Amino acid sequence: MKSSISVLGAGSWGTALAVLAARNGCNTLLWGHNPDHMNSLSSDKENKRYLPNIPFPDKLSVSNNLEEAANFSPLILISVPSHAFKATLIKLKPYLNESTKVAWATKGFNPADGSLLNTIVEQTLSKDIQTAVLSGPTFAQEVATGLPTAITIASASPVFSDQLSSILHNQYFRTYTSRDITGVQVGGAVKNVLAIAAGIADGLGFGANTRAALITRGLQEIIRLGTKLGGQADTFMGLAGLGDLILTCTDDQSRNRRFGLALGQGKNREAIIKEIGQEIEGVSAALETHLLSVKHNIEMPIIEQTYKVLYENLDPRIAVQNLLTRDQKAES
Repeated sequence: MKSSISVLGAGSWGTALAVLAARNGCNTLLWGHNPDHMNSLSSDKENKRYLPNIPFPDKLSVSNNLEEAANFSPLILISVPSHAFKATLIKLKPYLNESTKVAWATKGFNPADGSLLNTIVEQTLSKDIQTAVLSGPTFAQEVATGLPTAITIASASPVFSDQLSSILHNQYFRTYTSRDITGVQVGGAVKNVLAIAAGIADGLGFGANTRAALITRGLQEIIRLGTKLGGQADTFMGLAGLGDLILTCTDDQSRNRRFGLALGQGKNREAIIKEIGQEIEGVSAALETHLLSVKHNIEMPIIEQTYKVLYENLDPRIAVQNLLTRDQKAES
């Protein structure tokens, strides 16, 4: 019996994952909420807006009908922005049955309360549904182009992890499995905030030394929060932690890094968002991560200063100075 998968979210990442699955011989349906956009994908046989010059394989079809997507496959992979995650689940719920499995490649917290996305799945759908999360150092363009990539699939069900792996894994896309759903999600969400911070520092002209310090100390902040929420420390030294953090802090394919870079150069925030033209997850994640750090009394100074730049109009130079003038302490 041939495998199948429905991918919800026709942005760059959802499209790349759908193309990957279809190239691997999996019957794949890519769903998007915008009829005009999906009609363009259907006629062009590529996503010219978000992933141009990547032709769709024969096994990839598209639709803006959510019921059709739910009926197409018992395996649903969600790749929508975090702010649209819960709304998508609510719309999807009437079409699901007891055999449905839900995975997501969305990175971020629930904007309403800062909860992890697996909690939203359990609250909205069911605690009994099999779930998995995909995360790691991945740029959609490189995955779609076929450049070597590795990713983590975390699930409480080894069978589901293996099923997803068999659909996505190939000679240039390597999948590793994990059971640490919490840690994988925290790493994927917080690294976006730190990418903004690294971009700001580079935009201010502070150089490689500063960037390396931000990445290293930022990793410690991820570990503090992640372990407090129940994640495993080892997870944050892997692909979904350190790997993803390095990727987004150092390469200009990262929308979050580019956003921070432009902020550091003194550009207008709204103009930057318009210019980038896609979701910048780190902006909302900065607020949510800061609130979580306050709630759990966790020291996260880089997150705090980034939050103040974004939400309290703190001058980026003062934010960096605030970090440098903190009390001396042992490295931990």
